[in-house]
Amino acid sequence: MEYRSGTIGRIFSVRFDDGDLFLEELLDLIAKENIRCGWFHVLGGLREADVVTGPKEPTMPPEPVWRQVSGAREVLGAGSIFWDNEEPRIHLHAALGHHGETLTACVRKGTKVYLILEVMIVEISGINAIRPWYEEGGFNRLTFI
Repeated sequence: MEYRSGTIGRIFSVRFDDGDLFLEELLDLIAKENIRCGWFHVLGGLREADVVTGPKEPTMPPEPVWRQVSGAREVLGAGSIFWDNEEPRIHLHAALGHHGETLTACVRKGTKVYLILEVMIVEISGINAIRPWYEEGGFNRLTFI
């Protein structure tokens, strides 16, 4: 285990509207505001998303199990923000519900908002960390510098 401590920097309240491309627009905002380290919460709805529901087997590197989600889904999630060189990287896990059935997954791509999606971003100052590619694990891993 490794850890660092920091302090709260800026806080952003963001609204995404019906049809917005959530992940793409979130990454654009992170880059525009140069949020190098942060945490965010997501609340609202998605109509489309490509998600990973876990590894096929508990191996390194993991073989992801992909699932495409479509239709109206209620969403509640939390994620982190760190950078890989000049590109922001996020890691978002969320519960996506529909008619009482919930799928919990790592939200990866192809996200389109249903009605509204509210995001609260908390920038964290004083933590020097990046999320470079971790070859052994086959993913971008949080690394303190």
